[in-house]
Amino acid sequence: MKTKNRLFVIILSIMSLMACQNKPASITQSTPINTPDINAEISDAILVTQAIPSEEVSTKKLTPQEVDNLWRRIQMQFSLPLTNNKAVRQQLQWYKKHPKYIQLMSKRAEPYLYYIVQEIEKRNMPLEIALLPIVESSFDPFAYSHGAASGMWQIIGDTGKRFGLEQSWWYDGRRDVTASTTAALDYLQFLHKSFNGDWLHAIAAYNSGEGRVGRSIKKNKKLGKKIDFWSLNLPKETKSYVPKLLALAVLLNHPKEYGLHWPVLPNKQVIGQVNLDSQIDLALAAKLADVKLKDLYKLNPGFNHWATPPEGNYTLSLPIEKIEIFNKSLAKTPKKERLMWTRYKIKSGDNLGTIARKHKTTSGIIRQVNNLTGSYIRAGKYLLIPIASTKLSDYQLSADSRLKNTQKKSNRKIKTTHIVQSGDNLWDIAKKYNLNYRSIAKWNGMSPTANLKLGKKLILWIETKNGKTLRNITYEVKSGDSISRIAQRFNLKVKDVIRWNSLQSKKYLKPGQRLQLQVDVTKINS
Repeated sequence: MKTKNRLFVIILSIMSLMACQNKPASITQSTPINTPDINAEISDAILVTQAIPSEEVSTKKLTPQEVDNLWRRIQMQFSLPLTNNKAVRQQLQWYKKHPKYIQLMSKRAEPYLYYIVQEIEKRNMPLEIALLPIVESSFDPFAYSHGAASGMWQIIGDTGKRFGLEQSWWYDGRRDVTASTTAALDYLQFLHKSFNGDWLHAIAAYNSGEGRVGRSIKKNKKLGKKIDFWSLNLPKETKSYVPKLLALAVLLNHPKEYGLHWPVLPNKQVIGQVNLDSQIDLALAAKLADVKLKDLYKLNPGFNHWATPPEGNYTLSLPIEKIEIFNKSLAKTPKKERLMWTRYKIKSGDNLGTIARKHKTTSGIIRQVNNLTGSYIRAGKYLLIPIASTKLSDYQLSADSRLKNTQKKSNRKIKTTHIVQSGDNLWDIAKKYNLNYRSIAKWNGMSPTANLKLGKKLILWIETKNGKTLRNITYEVKSGDSISRIAQRFNLKVKDVIRWNSLQSKKYLKPGQRLQLQVDVTKINS
């Protein structure tokens, strides 16, 4: 009996040992098997394991730099704490309701994102920051906010200058992809250090300024309250700004849960920079690089007009496959042939400013080219002036063309102009025409806080209501005018003109006298 028992134990041990040797390498104790037929799953796994050599089974874990998808590269390096609170959930719902937004934004981001990711990695910053241009501008390098912020990183003028961005008539570094990225990351690192290594504080301060966030932290400390981002009393925009960024990180981590699809972006360099040693017409540059002029502007949104600046060191961003052909073509093009020139005969009454505006250049450039030490010019003499090599309308994404596009006529609105008078400001002009002063700033490509120059023409769009387009105007009385004639000319009632201006009906008007009129501009009698 003992011998039989001993034999039975030996047989069981051998069977158990054989079972251990045949256990599939692809299944571990932590692998959940959600099936009622466990044995069938194990048998299939054994067959697969036996068919594949062991060295092929163990796949190499790819680094973020080795994966195919650039969005995946970003997602693999997230490091900010994700908070599942109401503010983040609200932003997630917005993105969920607008799935096309992710598609549009990805298409815009493709030329620039690889460069941005590389720069963030070099600085060892959280890769969530690569999503910040989505929150700021939807990756639109031409974005210009009513708060005077510009470019995909939405940098305001003073901050741009503080971090070394040139802003001139020819060029705005806040829109330059490489220059603005450097400045934005410099600023974020400065804020990160200022707020003792708290990235949420730094990101909030990027939106509303370090002073505003700093004061809120100081106040909470004084009151014995928490000082984390979620506990601070900040502007409404900033309170939603950080959750927007964190929500994007959640969406990139779990797109399927929100019914979204992030398009695959190649994880490779798509643009590069070439150094320019002279000013060049952008139409010529596009021709030398064999790219469309519109596409060249999209890669180089920092250039305001038809050419690169006349002085200074600048780079041109080009598709990586076009750099060699551009460099070869540029080397064969003498510097004097990189611009077109015209000889302009000075007329009586001309000055450098009017001549420069007429030729879409600056008086400084005219002085430089013609070796003028001052602004004195003489009628009958000639000036050499650089000009665009093709129609200005062909430079579709220049600052002038973009502004004109903004000012295009829209439904139920008509275009009018207001000439700036002494004492005018945007607020008063907006009130006079029953408009929003920020809209006026947008239509004219300026900051809402900008000073107005006397005589400047402002484009206004007046909305029509019930077939009428009413606006308040100031009319200067001319010799021979009477209240009835003015009323007839502007299709008004005499009693209204009298009432609006507190006039006496039997009293004569004086030439030069100013009257306030409410006019339907669609029915002015000429």
